[in-house]
Amino acid sequence: MIATMSAPLFDAESLRMGEPPRPDVPAVTPAAEPPDPTSRPRREIPEPTALSGHGPATVLAMCNQKGGVGKTTSTINLGAALAEYGRRVLLVDFDPQGALSVGLGVQPHELDTTIYNLIMERRVTLDDVVLKTAVDGLDLLPSNIDLSAAEVQLVSEVGREQTLGRVLAPALPHYDYVLVDCQPSLGLLTVNALACAHGVLIPLECEYFSLRGVALLMDTIEKVQDRLNPDLEITGILATMYDPRTLHTREVMARVVEAFGDLVFDTVINRTVRFPETTVAGEPITRWASRSQGAEAYRALAREVIAR
Repeated sequence: MIATMSAPLFDAESLRMGEPPRPDVPAVTPAAEPPDPTSRPRREIPEPTALSGHGPATVLAMCNQKGGVGKTTSTINLGAALAEYGRRVLLVDFDPQGALSVGLGVQPHELDTTIYNLIMERRVTLDDVVLKTAVDGLDLLPSNIDLSAAEVQLVSEVGREQTLGRVLAPALPHYDYVLVDCQPSLGLLTVNALACAHGVLIPLECEYFSLRGVALLMDTIEKVQDRLNPDLEITGILATMYDPRTLHTREVMARVVEAFGDLVFDTVINRTVRFPETTVAGEPITRWASRSQGAEAYRALAREVIAR
């Protein structure tokens, strides 16, 4: 016997689009859209002053265990923008995928020495591994797939969480900022970055799943603060891949601002085709498209980072 439905899932009126309303059907008032969170009052950020010398460096870990949120893009372009303001910057590719190295025009599979050799071999020094980039004042510690073995090999080491901090210590007097591009996980490599960092910069895609992952990241940061690095602070949360045309993006951004307040940078990184282009070109957006909105956004972020 075939069962009959007591009421249709859709009535004819629900499918009427672009037609004038019928007088016998009450009009539905659309819900009010949330205000654009990027229109909140912006804080006064002064222009960075010139430096008379360099160092000691502030170490910032670019961290989010969710992949594809703009960590590498933000590391490259923030570093280049800081260098434009006269800061000496060291970028540390601490991801076995080597995306940071590729984004700066380096082919990881062709490298003889990388950060893996630096942290695992005592005879290797910073000078053996650091590479100059096309941007004045911007250097790179490259990485490749070899780094994936380090996570296993470090497990049996004494003080394994401080390994990265030990090898970076000689570089700190010579730079103003060290930006560590972490892998998309909360494993031992990421804990190493957090253990030696002064601050955490969290790139956050304006999307629901990315927002959910922040709670787990915050829990990890609190454990590192409690057990390994009591001086670790959250430098800020950076909204990336923002598309003001979509309601979902604006709602997620509004939730982030409501939850984290002043920790959220005023600067917002909008979606643009320019960022994939810069990856292919192997250059920061500040060089590839220096007058674009993306380049100006990262310059604004650099000013905020320096002010904090």
